[in-house]
Amino acid sequence: IRCWSNIPFITVPLSRAHGKSFAHRSELKHAKRIVVKLGSAVVTRGDECGLALGRLASIVEQVSMLQNQGREMMIVTSGAVAFGKQRLRHEILLSQSVRQALHSGQSQLKDMAIPVLEARACAAAGQSGLMALYEAMFTQYSICAAQILVTNLDFHDEQKRRNLNGTLHELLRMNIVPIINTNDAVVPPPEPNSDLQGVNVISVKDNDSLAARLAVEMKTDLLIVLSDVEGLFDSPPGSDDAKLIDIFYPGDQQSVTFGTKSRVGMGGMEAKVKAALWALQGGTSVVIANGTHPKISGHVITDIVEGKKVGTFFSEVKPAGPTVEQQAEMARAGGRTLAALQPEQRAEIIYRLADLLTDHREEILLANEKDLQEAENKGRLALPLLKRLSLSTSKLNSLAIGLRQIAASSQDSVGRVIRRTRIAKDLELEQVTVPIGVLLVIFESRPDCLPQVSALAIASGNGLLLKGGKEAAHSNQILHHLTQEALSIHGVRDAVQLVNTREEVEDLCRLDKLIDLIIPRGSSQLVRNIQKAAKGIPVMGHSEGICHVYVDTDASVEKVTRIIRDSKCEYPAACNALETLLIHRDLLRTPLFDQIIDMLRVEQVKIHAGPKFASYLTFSPSEVKSLRTEYGDLECCIEVVDSVQEAVEHIHKYGSSHTDVIITENEKTAEFFLQHVDSACVFWNASTRFSDGYRFGLGAEVGISTSRIHARGPVGIEGLLTTKWLLRGDNHVVSDFSEHGSMKYLHESLPLPQRNAN
Repeated sequence: IRCWSNIPFITVPLSRAHGKSFAHRSELKHAKRIVVKLGSAVVTRGDECGLALGRLASIVEQVSMLQNQGREMMIVTSGAVAFGKQRLRHEILLSQSVRQALHSGQSQLKDMAIPVLEARACAAAGQSGLMALYEAMFTQYSICAAQILVTNLDFHDEQKRRNLNGTLHELLRMNIVPIINTNDAVVPPPEPNSDLQGVNVISVKDNDSLAARLAVEMKTDLLIVLSDVEGLFDSPPGSDDAKLIDIFYPGDQQSVTFGTKSRVGMGGMEAKVKAALWALQGGTSVVIANGTHPKISGHVITDIVEGKKVGTFFSEVKPAGPTVEQQAEMARAGGRTLAALQPEQRAEIIYRLADLLTDHREEILLANEKDLQEAENKGRLALPLLKRLSLSTSKLNSLAIGLRQIAASSQDSVGRVIRRTRIAKDLELEQVTVPIGVLLVIFESRPDCLPQVSALAIASGNGLLLKGGKEAAHSNQILHHLTQEALSIHGVRDAVQLVNTREEVEDLCRLDKLIDLIIPRGSSQLVRNIQKAAKGIPVMGHSEGICHVYVDTDASVEKVTRIIRDSKCEYPAACNALETLLIHRDLLRTPLFDQIIDMLRVEQVKIHAGPKFASYLTFSPSEVKSLRTEYGDLECCIEVVDSVQEAVEHIHKYGSSHTDVIITENEKTAEFFLQHVDSACVFWNASTRFSDGYRFGLGAEVGISTSRIHARGPVGIEGLLTTKWLLRGDNHVVSDFSEHGSMKYLHESLPLPQRNAN
């Protein structure tokens, strides 16, 4: 028997074999039986007198939602003392005001003193009201709640333990939510606590222990402990270096420094950790989280059950590798070392990676074949994604060529002076290029993205976190291994990290203190999800690639079919493939129009008619459902416009600001189109497929950005750099430049240093 406080804990609970707790957060969604422990700080108001009704209502709503999903929910609650204190204060004030009004007059009302309220009396006065409140709230969701009061003595008597166990099982069987609390009206009084302004709240440590005891006794799958802090920190919350611990493992106590307890209650974080570890040993998974934060309290319980990264998760299974937080810190440290290397050294790493891609071609293709085989066997990937997943000898050769282009163009990317100004005599200012920091690149079905993005990060001195889709796991693994091998020649192996843990993308997007920029590479749905999930981290990319080709009345017959075929058929799954073909009205029923249609049919392109195009035809193709559709396959929409102005208006209304093309021999019309279409890439008599970092001579790209801030279009090395200001002075102070000071501002532009001719 082990004892904490005055509750004995039997190592093997009655009629319970040792269970197995969940190893990963993602498994918590399978939790059937759940205990939610509400600490005093969660249930009570900030003035410690009365309940936080809005917060409590939100918790009841979440518990009800989970209960109605078929789960078995139990609540271990505090709050009776606070509720009773509120009621007794009101009664005392009312009683005193009546007596003083009768004997002393109104003038002495302001001098009334409220006596110290004894905690057990508060509990007795508040227990019925607290339960009535829970019942009223649960009734709103057609759920019945039942109250169970226990004392420490109930756990000493074997028969009482059996009775308690039987009662709880019977309530759960009847779909009733048990609400359990210590019977604070009869427990021995705790030690006085001056922080509570004369009122002692019954030990929260008892409720932590009670929750753990009940969780194990009832063979619960999950115990959620809600407090007033985000979870468990490695040092007291609020201290400069305090970091939230995402996952806590048995034996990690030595790495934690515990602080003081919460504003109310007797139990601090140390008591919660002890209770959590005991429950974990008994086979119950535990999460400690914040139940008071207004931004998350409304969904904290459901988020935990859904497996989201909230609070601290207690697990007995320690992963073989580092956590994603540790990987991000390693990437930042490695990136700073990388940025400090000479440009020739960074280029040498990229050249080495290009050579490794060629030297290990067979191993890469073998791993890729394994991914393709698994994807086909599971049948979960659409044809466009399968095409993106596939690697070939020609793809690897193109990759190697692109990487060498990056290496050659990266010689003066980091630390390049882009502005020099003489502020005053002997005071010179420089603006220089520097890395952004740590990049998170999330990509699906594109293993060739890994070496491309890695090379760009290396060239720009950025740390890099890579999160690839599980469908490309084998390919990504070997490509990342080769990348780290190349980085090792200058001791910066950790600068590029591949996230292999079971992290949800949404959780990665919350690491705003560790990640500086997110770059999604994948479907429009993936990009939209990331843009929605990112909290405080900028996202570079485009959600859709709705690219247009406008065929003008002055278009060349020879150029039209050639450009359209290349734009649509060369690689229809690409984001820069043609999706909507705009035809000038005067070209309808002409030989040129017939040639376009015949070519698309030969290439087996399915045609969807826009509303105006359909109105001109007796028997038209299927009418398009939306003019904002990215097909990503051998499909496209054809629509009719009356002029180049209408083509521009159509693109602005239905396009995605990605890539748009005009085919015409009229230079004036072409220039109007080039100047007025507000897209990242606008072309004249050229395929949409030229919208690519490699084809632009950037070597490769991390993606194509349609945003208007920082980088736009194919993003190469320049798009992964920002700037900082360097000021070199000699005992300069601002007061010298005041009206009566001795110095004057010059603000003279100075010549830039010569760039590397190579």
